[in-house]
Amino acid sequence: MKGFPRVPLPQHLWDVDDMQQLSENLGSAKTRVEGCSSFLKAAIKWSAEFGTSGSGAPELHIMLAEYIFSESPEVDMNRVTYHFVRGNDTQKFASTLVNFLGKCYPGEDDLAIARAVLRYLSLGNLKDANILVDEIKKQTESTEVEFPKTDLMQFLNFLLQTMERDAFPLFNMLRANYKPSIEREPSFNELLDEIAQKFYGVQRRNPMGMFGDIFKLMGAE
Repeated sequence: MKGFPRVPLPQHLWDVDDMQQLSENLGSAKTRVEGCSSFLKAAIKWSAEFGTSGSGAPELHIMLAEYIFSESPEVDMNRVTYHFVRGNDTQKFASTLVNFLGKCYPGEDDLAIARAVLRYLSLGNLKDANILVDEIKKQTESTEVEFPKTDLMQFLNFLLQTMERDAFPLFNMLRANYKPSIEREPSFNELLDEIAQKFYGVQRRNPMGMFGDIFKLMGAE
């Protein structure tokens, strides 16, 4: 990954010429990052077809997540998280999240952690979801970054405890009680539906109803 292109930054950002150069650099950086990302995605797809992991080599997912986070002019934490949860390094993922917590806008910190935990759980990976939260707390204690204390974090804490047991009614109660916090990000409800299916065998509702089933049958043909 060291050989991948990086974004050169001018030394004096207050200089007009340097600002123009920065703008040009950022524009070309987007193109370069997408190019390298496409290469790694192709490698992941190949490893999924011919390797031992159906979702692709975990090491490649980690490499792509790190590259997107460190080199993208505008970091998309959704993409970063998608690949980290398919990787095999929760400590590195935690470090990346703590890094993000230290520079993100207010209100983005707990969303980033929740997104990571829910994505792990949607894959049925309760172990790494717990390890990640513990590692983030551990790392924030040794830095100036503060672990968020919000209703959403409280929900995650109760959720992780609930997933340890066969307690689907409690799972539903948590969703109802923390509905305002969950609805801060539209994807969270969908992830929770996937978690209910993965851990409790609850069939996901088809938002298109009968028509959705018809389209599914047509697609199968």
